[in-house]
Amino acid sequence: MLLYLLYPLHTEYSALNVFKYITFRTFGASITAVLFSMMIGPAFIRLLQKMQMGQVIRTDGPQSHLSKKGTPTMGGGLILISIAFSTLLWSDLANRSVWICLLTTLATGVVGFIDDYLKVVRKNPKGLSGKKKLLGQGIISFFAAYAIYKFGEPATLAFPFFKGWSIELGMFYIPFAMFVIIGASNAVNLTDGLDGLAVGPTITTSVTFLILAYCAGNIKIAEYLQIPHIVGSGELSIFLGSVAASCLGFLWFNTYPAQVFMGDVGALALGAALGIVAVITKNEILLALCGGIFVMEALSVMAQVASFKLTGKRVFKMAPIHHHFELKGWAEPKVIVRFWIISVLLALATLSTLKLR
Repeated sequence: MLLYLLYPLHTEYSALNVFKYITFRTFGASITAVLFSMMIGPAFIRLLQKMQMGQVIRTDGPQSHLSKKGTPTMGGGLILISIAFSTLLWSDLANRSVWICLLTTLATGVVGFIDDYLKVVRKNPKGLSGKKKLLGQGIISFFAAYAIYKFGEPATLAFPFFKGWSIELGMFYIPFAMFVIIGASNAVNLTDGLDGLAVGPTITTSVTFLILAYCAGNIKIAEYLQIPHIVGSGELSIFLGSVAASCLGFLWFNTYPAQVFMGDVGALALGAALGIVAVITKNEILLALCGGIFVMEALSVMAQVASFKLTGKRVFKMAPIHHHFELKGWAEPKVIVRFWIISVLLALATLSTLKLR
């Protein structure tokens, strides 16, 4: 919005010329998002408390979590409002990739909201059934993938570490893109089990993909690094800056001991945001590397379920794996910070692939 309001005046006021630069608007969106979320956070939390949006705690989980019962949840709504506000304020609204990412994120947030609403307000401990949740995610991801395919993006899977290596997916592109978006959405949701645990890796992954999106959108940088050049993807830096900064502002209230929980409305949406960006920028494989914490959490659940059904035995004391470490005696802050450290290392490893080709 500011691009259209202020940049046309740069002929009279030369200082306004900075609005044409993606880097400047990315910093502007990031600062706006973190300040906005921190400013309205207290009022948002009070609203959740007034509406009695208290978290439901599993009785079969770690006993230390029982004290968290009643803590306001659905705080992910704060993140989504902040993302939408700062993205619309600072991005180029003519860029369709921005709209695809923003609408996919918000629509998936609606699915998460319904799940949270059923759990908290309707007192249904199971919330939205797995099939219905997957159906909602499937419909949203299908339209997102179809939009990307229709607008002429290459239907390919690019491989990091190799120069110019890619596979033409053809008719399998849309289901593959759907798999990435849905998988990322659910993986982040599974990670959201401790105070700030999912937010930390989301920030590091968003910042990493901010850099990747900017590089892919700049033809000179893309050619130099020998990565796929995606027209218009540089503008996604603003969206990703908003995501990272909104999460950072939310972390102010979500850090241990949490004043508010993200809920499915935030976790499902943030995962979908990372997934759709990975698809647009052709970095699906790098998402698995950079978001390794999310992958590990999802695989731990899959392994636990498969092992119990096949052998009647559990691989972990409890899944997802962060609960396993809690039950082994690790304090909650120790689990959180160590997972954050691993996430930072994975982000650095991901960025290193830009030169290892």
